[in-house]
Amino acid sequence: MRTLLELRNINFSYGAASIFHGISWEIHQGDRVAVIGRNGVGKSTLLHLATGLLKPQAGSVLLEGCALNKMRRRNIAQFIAFVPQQLVVPFDFTVEQLVSQGRTPYLRALHNLRTEDYRAVDEAMHRTQITHLRKRIFNQLSGGEQQRVKIAIALAQQPKLLLLDEPTQHLDIGRQAEILELLLKLNAEGVTVVAAIHDLHAVQQAFPTVTLLHECTLTQGPAAALLRPELLAQAFGLSSHTSLPLLRRTNDFVPEVAHVELAY
Repeated sequence: MRTLLELRNINFSYGAASIFHGISWEIHQGDRVAVIGRNGVGKSTLLHLATGLLKPQAGSVLLEGCALNKMRRRNIAQFIAFVPQQLVVPFDFTVEQLVSQGRTPYLRALHNLRTEDYRAVDEAMHRTQITHLRKRIFNQLSGGEQQRVKIAIALAQQPKLLLLDEPTQHLDIGRQAEILELLLKLNAEGVTVVAAIHDLHAVQQAFPTVTLLHECTLTQGPAAALLRPELLAQAFGLSSHTSLPLLRRTNDFVPEVAHVELAY
């Protein structure tokens, strides 16, 4: 299986606070990976390193074998799209104007959108169900609507690798299910999907592979192996007497909670 993204022997700190020490991470073509861990463990940092938004103090980040820090941002953006937790928009841009920004990596300087760009923008808005919002001001939308706009911007890039930081935050249960289903469809169409996510229900439903972050280290493997109560208790700092909600696998996206008592 072809390796798309590789982080090799990465060290990263914010000042004196060490986040990662000697971690390595590989994402392969066609993967669908959930990144999980407690707050502050480095989920967002990992994605920022993977996109080149942050630079490691040691180690290297490779995109299809090429050093990310040697690549032009334009070329990276044609390959990787990133959906951040927050998108600060200082002006009164409409939804359509923002989604159109996703086509920037494909445009020459000072050139307008082409027919294929308009088509990609329309398709991105359609797939995220925001076509009816196209003329609305982004800053006047609800949190859930803004979340779908952020995903639409990324889809307009037509990436091979889609990285998302908490893609279901601010969404009600129905919209969460729609976004998860969209990620499954994109993955089936050949897009590699990596999402940092808190919702273990969503992880069990939609992500066969899990990356678990804990105390400056990284472990990756099948969801069934890493979503075990004893591992989650350790990673999330739970006591052995805590009742941990886990999801049974179902054929849809309706959460079915089973409380598992930790005993070890």
